[in-house]
Order: sequence, then C-alpha cells, then structure tokens
Amino acid sequence: MTTSWPYALPTTADQIEAGRSARRRLPRQALAELVAAATDPVDVLTAQDATRIAELVPVRYERMLVSPFTFYRGAAALMAADLGQAPHTGLTVQLCGDAHLSNFGLFASPERRLVFDLNDFDETHPGPFEWDVKRLAASFELAGRENGLDAGTRRRITTRVGHFYRTSMGRFAAATATEVWYAHLEMSTRLLERIALQPGKRDLAQARKVTEKAKRRDSRQAVRKLIRIVDGHAEWIADPPFLVPLADLARHQDQETLLHGMAELLESYADTVTPEIRRLLRQYRLVGMARRVVGVGSVGTSAWVVLLVGAEEDDFLVLQAKEATTSVLAPFVPGHEFSHEGRRVVEGQRLMQAYGDILLGWKTAAVSGYPRDYYVRQFRDWKGSFEPAELNADQLETYADACSWTLARAHARSGDRVAIAAYLGRNTRFDDAMADYATAYADKTENDYARVRAAADEGRLPARTG
Repeated sequence: MTTSWPYALPTTADQIEAGRSARRRLPRQALAELVAAATDPVDVLTAQDATRIAELVPVRYERMLVSPFTFYRGAAALMAADLGQAPHTGLTVQLCGDAHLSNFGLFASPERRLVFDLNDFDETHPGPFEWDVKRLAASFELAGRENGLDAGTRRRITTRVGHFYRTSMGRFAAATATEVWYAHLEMSTRLLERIALQPGKRDLAQARKVTEKAKRRDSRQAVRKLIRIVDGHAEWIADPPFLVPLADLARHQDQETLLHGMAELLESYADTVTPEIRRLLRQYRLVGMARRVVGVGSVGTSAWVVLLVGAEEDDFLVLQAKEATTSVLAPFVPGHEFSHEGRRVVEGQRLMQAYGDILLGWKTAAVSGYPRDYYVRQFRDWKGSFEPAELNADQLETYADACSWTLARAHARSGDRVAIAAYLGRNTRFDDAMADYATAYADKTENDYARVRAAADEGRLPARTG
C-alpha cells in the first residue's frame, strides 16, 4: 500500500523539465545583463534612515563611505531594487538576501566543532536563486578591485563563483535529501591549507590564527573586553556611540523601564527556543544591557547586548537582541507575507545554515520606545572571519570556492536542487554570465558610491567623520 503523505512529490523527470523550461524562458547568458532601477541611491538610503536611531545614522554613512566595497556591504537595498527589475528564473529558494563575501564566517556547531557558513540573515527572504549568486560574485569583483588585482585575475575569481556554485549544485542534485541536510564545511586542517594556499608554514600559521581567535570569541571573552567589575557589580565599558551603557543612555526611571522591557523580551523569547534550551536560559538572570552599533547596513537599527549571570558570579552569558525590519527583497518578491520579521530571520537562518545557534529565537518588545520585532542570539559563539584585504588572489579564489559551495548547499536545502542543477547545466554559460554581471554591477556600485559621497560632501547626508 502506498500513500502520498505528506505531499505528492514531483518526479525527477518533472524537476529536470522545470529547470530546462526556466532555461528556455531565460537563457543563462541573459543573466549577465544588468537592468538598473530608475532610482537615486541617495533617496533609497535616506528612506531607510527614517526608522533608524537618528544619532547613529551618521555612523552608518561613515562606515559605508570608506570604499566602494564597504558601500556595497551597506547598500543591499540598492541591489534589491536592481534585481527586482530584471527577468528571473522563477526557481525559488530561501535567499540570504545579502550574500556578499563578508557575510560568510566561522561558527561553533552544537558539538563544538568549528564550521564555515553564512552568517547574516537580516534580509533573508524567498526569491530566485540567482539573486544571491549575483550578489556574491559582485562582492568578489569589488574586493578584487580594492585589493588592486588586475581585470583578468578578478574575472578568474568571479567566474569561479559561478563555476563552483554550479558544480556544487550538481552534486547536491545527485545526493539524497538527508545527505544535503547533513552537508557542512568543517574548518579542518585541509581546508585551512587550501585557504592559506601557500605551502609555507607562515601562511598556514596565519590561517590557524583565524580559527584559534574564533574559538576564543565567547561570552567570557566578551565580558573581559566589554565589562569591568566595580564594587562587585558588572559595568559596561562605554565607547560611544558604538557601545553605550544603559546608565549613559537614560535617566534612572527610563533605565528601569528599559530593563523591564528587556526582561519581558527575554522571558517571551524563551518560548521560541526548544524546551531544553528554555531550561538552560532559566539558569541565568538579567543584570545589565547596553546599546551597540552593529555591522554596516544595520547601523541605526535597535541593537542591544545583554549580560546574564548564572548562580556562580563568573558564569556569564552574553546575548544580542537585534531589531528585524522588513527585508529589502520583500517589495520585489510578492506573495510572501510574514507576521513577525524576527521570526522570518530566525526561520530563514535555521533553514539555510548547517548548524544554527541553539539560543536563536525571536519576539516583539518595546525596548526602544515602541514595539519592534527582534531576534535574539548569542553575542559571540566561536565567531570568526577572514579579512578580504588580507587575502591574495589565490586565497580569494579558494575563499570563493568555500562561499559558493556553502551558498549552493543552503539553496539546495530550501529549493528544488534538481531543477536548479538542470537550469545551470554542464557548460560554462552560467559561470561566464556571473562574471559579466559582477563586472557591470561593480561599475554601477562605484558610480552609486561617488553619488552618495558627493551628497555627503555637500551636506545632504549626515556622514560622521573621524
């Protein structure tokens, strides 16, 4: 006896036909074309400022205007508008939404192994798979320009993004669903050697240094760097505007209100984690909080670091509560509605990552004046990253392999991997299209950067200096 529980699944032949049909509608070489939205980058960015903490908006532009690459990191809304104008494959996955090369990094698995994965999901949203690949490829083109690499070398790297994504998706299409689900990229010595690339001990030692630094980044390390003990009480070390303790942010009465709001957030957020993690959280109590500036594109959103202490006074747990706003992709992918933006972020992250933060959850709270959607996670849990400016051309190429494999794995978990593999095919048309698009979009980014910098120089944007 057979049943269709829980779903009537499409056959492999149907999935392959879906991919080939998408290719007929939109040939792979057509993905190279940049269709830019008729928008002013200044208008798009200032529209985002309206809901942000006003005193932090200048910090946002300070960080964005360091270079075209940092501008690109903070301008996901501009690229979303451009992607939304162009024809797309219709092959939907859970997108990261901001899959540039700096949004990949190192994390601890629940088994305390160091793994490589995506690390930013503020913009996660269902959408066409190629949008993430385009954003990743363009980020490598911009990073290559910033590192002074010639055009031929940059193209070799950006072509590699398309190639490794395509071939990895082909392998995932041939794997079982459970094999895809268990797939992950562990930071083994072999991978370290590949990222270091050079056989000399010095390069391998440098790569190992990154992983050892990541393993030291936990709540205890955060406490040592951000908190001092005065008369037996923990106090945040002020570094305005980047870290502002609650005592410096509000009057005494407001402090109580903010602390109460955070306590309510943590209490209700606990309902969104698993029962065993809920039990873990109940072994800690809230003792303090501070507002913290995070990222590049996220600067100005409400973000808090929260200190919890267990029964022993040296048992610390530091959480981050970060505001979740509507994804920049939402206006361009109709038909998807989310009742809670924090939940959108959390569920997108859980779907795309091989191993997620066990303390990840969400809730709405009026911590910063009015109710906002938040997601909560560990502030640091073996988190680390490779700095693009410190990687040479060969290292960037290997790093592109790791990012592209990881992105393909994330998409294979949430989308029709067989249909996507059928669309991508076995020749290099997709690889070449990604490289062509990366060059065109990097040119546009440099132009947008110049326009926004000019607006800042003219005083039309509140860019902080120094």
